[in-house]
Amino acid sequence: MSETSANSKSSAAGTSIGTDRSSRLPAAWNPADVELDLYEGWVNSGYFKADASSSKPPFSIVLPPPNVTGQLHMGHALDHTLMDHMARRKRMQGYEVLWLPGFDHAGIATQTKVEAMLKDTEGKDRFDYGREEFVDRVWEWKEKYGGVIQSQMRAIGDSVDWSRERFTLDEGLSRAVQTIFKALYDKGLIYRSNRMVNWSPVLQTAISDIEVVYSDDEGELVSIRYGSLKDDEPHVIVATTRVETMLGDVAVAVHPEDERYADLVGTSLPHPFLPDRQMIVVADDYVDPEFGTGAVKITPAHDPNDFALGQRHDLPMPVIMDETGHIAGTGTEFDGMDRYEAREKIRLALEKQGRIAGRKFPYVHSVGHSERSGEALEPRLSLQWYVKVGELAKMAGDAVREGDTVIHPSSQEPRWFDWVDDMHDWCISRQLWWGHRIPIWYGPEGEVVCCGPDDEPPTGPGWHQDDDVLDTWFSSALWPFSTMGWPANTEELSKFYPTSVLVTGYDILFFWVARMMMFATFADTLEDSPLKGGELGVPASERASRPQIPFREVFLHGLVRDERGRKMSKSLGNGIDPMDWVRDYGADALRFTLVRGANPGSDLPVGEDSAQSSRNFATKLYNATKFALMNGAQVGELPAREDLTDADRWILDRLEAVRAHVDMALDKHEFSWANEALYKFAWGEFCDWYLEIAKVQIPRDWDAATQEDIDRGIRTQLVLGRVLDSVLRMLHPAMPYVTEVLWKALTDGVEGYESSLMISQWPDAQLTNGGVKPDADALRRIEDVEKLVTELRRFRSDQGVKPTQKVPAAVDFAAADLVDLEDAVRSIVRIEQPDAEFTATASIEVRLSQATVTVELDTSGTVDVAAERKRLEKDLAIAQKELDNAAKKLSNENFLSKAPEKVVEGIRERQRVAQEEFQRITARLEELPKA
Repeated sequence: MSETSANSKSSAAGTSIGTDRSSRLPAAWNPADVELDLYEGWVNSGYFKADASSSKPPFSIVLPPPNVTGQLHMGHALDHTLMDHMARRKRMQGYEVLWLPGFDHAGIATQTKVEAMLKDTEGKDRFDYGREEFVDRVWEWKEKYGGVIQSQMRAIGDSVDWSRERFTLDEGLSRAVQTIFKALYDKGLIYRSNRMVNWSPVLQTAISDIEVVYSDDEGELVSIRYGSLKDDEPHVIVATTRVETMLGDVAVAVHPEDERYADLVGTSLPHPFLPDRQMIVVADDYVDPEFGTGAVKITPAHDPNDFALGQRHDLPMPVIMDETGHIAGTGTEFDGMDRYEAREKIRLALEKQGRIAGRKFPYVHSVGHSERSGEALEPRLSLQWYVKVGELAKMAGDAVREGDTVIHPSSQEPRWFDWVDDMHDWCISRQLWWGHRIPIWYGPEGEVVCCGPDDEPPTGPGWHQDDDVLDTWFSSALWPFSTMGWPANTEELSKFYPTSVLVTGYDILFFWVARMMMFATFADTLEDSPLKGGELGVPASERASRPQIPFREVFLHGLVRDERGRKMSKSLGNGIDPMDWVRDYGADALRFTLVRGANPGSDLPVGEDSAQSSRNFATKLYNATKFALMNGAQVGELPAREDLTDADRWILDRLEAVRAHVDMALDKHEFSWANEALYKFAWGEFCDWYLEIAKVQIPRDWDAATQEDIDRGIRTQLVLGRVLDSVLRMLHPAMPYVTEVLWKALTDGVEGYESSLMISQWPDAQLTNGGVKPDADALRRIEDVEKLVTELRRFRSDQGVKPTQKVPAAVDFAAADLVDLEDAVRSIVRIEQPDAEFTATASIEVRLSQATVTVELDTSGTVDVAAERKRLEKDLAIAQKELDNAAKKLSNENFLSKAPEKVVEGIRERQRVAQEEFQRITARLEELPKA
């Protein structure tokens, strides 16, 4: 029908018939055709930019800075999708949103990558270049290869404010780092000390606890006899997996109450290879008298527990390895050997002395490895810089205890307090060249000077700067406020700080979140702080004003795992590249898979089936919208409630119920709960039920339709448009691309609608169902329709009637109070009005809310009796086999006595279901006409 003839008839309200706008959409949804252009269009339109001078309420998130060397993995994809979901929704709710992006210089990761590249291409290491030239080469590499992750963020739809992108080594952040370092140093909270660290012989630096990966390795447990080789003379036996460390042994420890060694405490035993060293026997509660021999070798410079014991007993602490993991400085024949060669040589030498009391191989034990280089780490005494964390950690703990910062889920709070209440001083120095160089200068007479960003470093003969750089976590601990211009007093800090929420995985709650909380609360105590007040060292209850926190909420999501719940890893080969899913299924499918499974603090298993399901959902939305547009769906003012059909009122009321549910869930960061509700509503209630009813309510032939039918059709078009409009708005934060395309097709050219879904209003009750009270009668009738249709479909299937076959049926719709829905039921379930010669051959009773309805059907001529009998006999044989298998197991007393009760109950349930199926099929076979 032409638009002219369609508009020749109109509703009483004067609304014209909606025209077919489905031609605005391609025949099928192909994400790759539109995603890139849509994203660049959003960027160029300035939709992602935050205005610090805006009068809108602020909402701010800082992106946890990914490594500049990195690529997005599934954990990143989850993190980014959840943040983008929040940012997009808040924009639609009328907030001024700052989602600030940036990247971490990743000291070890970047330096390692560049060193490997230079070794491969030029055969040189960093020392061949010297510090300055090497750092220049790293900057060159960063500019050339460091942008991969930015393009991936664009591909998945991150709506970050690219104009405010930051880097942890940029000029502004460098100034912030120097400022905070000097402030901490001047207050005595940064100091230098010889402490035990995780040492990487390959990287030749101390590394962070978070960069240690533990694995169960096979090794050898060797028992060494110290003292006399005669059993009746003083001696002890100790065991170790690291024989080479015995060169650093200075003592043997026993428990104070262990009577076996009481006479030895305070005496000395000679070292097997070092005649000038006597190993004292000390008593210490650290020793477990029940473990092994009850005696422990003590190597204070190469074991953290031994180091603590050595401090308690004022023991010497000789370092017996150099930075590369080679034995050095012992004066023995083993000097120059790497630790593994020395391990074997020392064991053989001890054997020659008769000091090996036993060997156990293989001996599986936990060994820490470098996440970056892969080698086993060496606990090593080293001179490093530290942050004294006691008072800082207390402030971080108080911020959560007093509700300044709220952790979601709250179940993570005990882990937070366990960590901050027992935090050890933080080693912040790294023996690298790429990073923030420690702003300490040493003079020729032992002077030590710390310089801030505005200080002139001392110069002259003998002055030099500390060679070490700061741990990467030091600069990222300043991220929430340094990225907004601190220590300067900026518009961004005034508008957007503290940030609204931090989104990150629960696995870095301690390493990064705690450090940000410590540095932010400390920074706020400094004189002339542009933040909002607070006093260092003053108990929370006595503070005139509390230190400002960096974020009001911390949302901790779980880890992404494979569909079997296993951690993704290279060794298992189960990792998933999110960019593969973007290519194969589209960014919306990736994002919806992640948000649909994201529960606070819970791990998320995903697989290809999940992505395919999400892609199918995007396709379902696309096809449903195309169908609605073909049938004239339009956006506009909703008709009066009293003029709507039961189905119209029902779908609008259900839309409002889902909207309220979604808002409540998202306010609690329950992404899965919210998006699962949207999925079920859109696919089930809207597509599977309302669209089917709408087909009946909208005239197929407008020219032949009555005015009443035209009015009803126009009202249905408006309801269709309103539901689609609202659903697309609510799905936009999770699926921005497909919703943008569909919403534009629905609203383009309509007065009062924005140019992009991104900047449209988030739905409220007024938008969904007009803010009216739900119609209980409409809900009851539609629920009855659903039950009636479902039972009739099942009955038709049992009768062998093809889904497309129309069947005459007599139904008392008046008794069911479904008179106005009769046409819809008959259309959906394909039952025709019976004629005068109708004779029922089958019937079914369906209990509805108002009555038990009997449906009589004439299925004669619709069933291939021979084919149906053959199908049923095959199903009967399957049911019989299931019954036989269950009976065999349940009659086996041996099985019943050993099998778990849950397994036995499962078999009984299968037997019950099989019995019901057997009886149903048998009854159906008896009903079939005889051949």
